[in-house]
This record gives sequence, C-alpha cells and structure tokens, in this order.
Amino acid sequence: MKLTHGGRSSARRSPSASRTVKRVAALGALALTALFVTGCSPEEAVRFGWPAGVTTESKSMLTLWQWAVIAALAMGVLVWGLIFWTITFHRRKGNNDTTPRPADEEFPRQTGYNVPLELAYTAVPFVLIAVLFYFTVVTQTKVEKMEDNPAVVVDVTAFQWNWKFGYNSVRAADGQQLVDSSEAKKGEPFALNIPEYYEHEGERKQLPGPAGGRDQKIRDYLTFNDIEVLGTSSEIPILLLPTGTRVEFNLASADVVHSFWVPEFLFKRDTFPFPEQNHQNPKFQISEIEREGAFVGRCAEMCGTYHSMMNFEVRAVSPAVFDAYIQWRKDNPTAGNAEALTAVCQEPQSVVTAPFNSRRVSTTDLPDNLGDANNTSTIGKGCKPAEGVNLS
Repeated sequence: MKLTHGGRSSARRSPSASRTVKRVAALGALALTALFVTGCSPEEAVRFGWPAGVTTESKSMLTLWQWAVIAALAMGVLVWGLIFWTITFHRRKGNNDTTPRPADEEFPRQTGYNVPLELAYTAVPFVLIAVLFYFTVVTQTKVEKMEDNPAVVVDVTAFQWNWKFGYNSVRAADGQQLVDSSEAKKGEPFALNIPEYYEHEGERKQLPGPAGGRDQKIRDYLTFNDIEVLGTSSEIPILLLPTGTRVEFNLASADVVHSFWVPEFLFKRDTFPFPEQNHQNPKFQISEIEREGAFVGRCAEMCGTYHSMMNFEVRAVSPAVFDAYIQWRKDNPTAGNAEALTAVCQEPQSVVTAPFNSRRVSTTDLPDNLGDANNTSTIGKGCKPAEGVNLS
C-alpha cells in the first residue's frame, strides 16, 4: 500500500517491535553464554581477570582494577548502545518501489560544527583520566607505604641463578627481639686493584679500570646475616614468614639485574647491583600476609642462561610457628633450613616448585604433585615438634 504523497508505508519505516525484542534477547543470550562458557566462579568474575592476592596491598590494587573496569564497561555500554541504536533505527531503508525518494531522505542532515558537543567529548576524557590518575596515585601511595620498625626485615640477595634470604631483624609476637639488625654484617669494602698507568699527551695517568678501579668481585652493599636460607641447584630456598605481620624486604643483586616477584603479592621489584649508584630504592614492605600457605616466587627479569630456574618459595605460617623456627635456628646455628622446618613440623622441601635439571635435556624429572600448598604442616602426619619447641 502506498500513501497518496508517494511515500512508503509506516511498516517499512522502522522495524517491528517484535524484531527489536528478538535482537535484544539475542544479545542478552550471547552475553550470558560468553559468561558461562568461561567457567569462572562468581568470585573470579567480579575480579575481571585480576589474580587473587594474599596481602592487603593486593586487595587495594584489586579495588582500583575493579572500578577502572567498571568505568570502562560503562563507557563501552554507552558507545555500544549508540552504535546499535544507530544501526537499528537509523539505517537506510530498502527502496523497492518505483517512486523517487525525496532529496532530504537520501542523506541525513549534515552538521559541520557542534561546539557544545565537541567541547563535551574533548573535556570528558580529560576528566576521566584525571579521576583515574588520582585513584592510581592513592593506591600506589598505599602500596609503597613504608613504616618504621617493621616486625620482620628480610635481606634478599639475588645471584646467578638462585636466591639467598637473611633475617636482618625479627621481633616476636610478644615483643621480644629475636634477631637484631646490629648482628648483620656488610660485605668488605672495595679493595683497589694494583694501579696501572698509561701515557696521554706526555703525561702519566692512572688507568681507572673496571668500576673506577675497584675490584668487581667485592660487593660492600651486600648484607650477611646469622640466620640465612641459601638456594642451590638441588634445593629450593624456602623463606618462612609470619601471617598478620608487617614485613620489609631489602633487595640487592650480587651480579646482574634480577627481579623479586611473588605472584600472590601482585607486586615485583627489580634487584640491582649497587642500588645506591643505580639510584634505586631497594626496599618495600607488605603490611601482612592474610593467610597461611606456600607461594611460589620467581625472577621476573631475564638474567641469563638459567633465568627460568630461579624459583623460590614464600611460606606463610602462624606467628607462633615462625617465632619457634627463628628460635630453633638461633639455638642450632649449624643446622640447615630443612632441619629447622622439620623441627617445627613443616614440610622440609618446597611444595610449590622443584629444582630444575641444570643439564641441557629435553625432559625434566619434576613430580606431578609436590604437596599441599594450603597446608604445609606435618602435625597431621604424625610429626612431633623438636625438644623445647612450642608451637602454640
């Protein structure tokens, strides 16, 4: 049916209501299908892909991430809505009839300038960026916050291709100072090499040599502690830490640049040789580890041939178990870390990673199941604490 003025019927001018409902329902079904096929739990879904952390700082970063994603989704929904609205209600209609179309229906009204609109879409992004920047700075300040006199201070030394952890300062849950920082020792001062000289324009000048004439084999910035954990090619170093306690890490490298990374901390920092000369702050703190368990640590900086083998384990235990471990290490200075862990009824070997075969082979001997990362206690397996050890 044609109208008397030559136009088309109203049925052709816009899609039917039923067709619009069908399209909206199809989009909704597609969105729900995409959500369900991911296999994500509700907790994982609201994290929007952000890993689960175990520190207070990681929760602050999660909050920032969630609101950033929500803001991006809100903007995306607005843009997608405008796009689909335009596609659905302002697309060009078919013209199967023989009646010529009016000139004003061939093209939409052309607008050269719209100053209010242009000002709006120029200013709004700046406002969004400013808001995001503000909350990023707030979160960064919280994550990098340093407090005086943390309960535990750990000296972390990275080297090709393993780790050494030393307890620089430890204050027990009852306030007793188990390890004092005054007991730590620094590396020997730089020793000058035998002076060498060269002639330049008739003058005899001293050749500075590597590091300004200082012996590269000596590192006076490295710290050595009475209680240490040293990783080897056959043993994964296990750094025992208490839950609910502020911990400070002091990072340094004995050779090249490495990076201290525990994925569950959602934080990593490079470990430099000569931190002061490299203008690097080697220290950072975590306010607490919120739950017990074992967490793998890695080097996140390409540092050489066996970079991928630089794994370690951070094991979080109750403050009572940690204090007993430190006291046992003090009372038995010649004992190894595995013996100390056994004395406090903890798994003596890593339960999250295993030593790699340092030979160039195509296969490894890694076990399929290293242990329970959520429960490293061996009391349930019949372990009895060593004599004099109190775990309560």
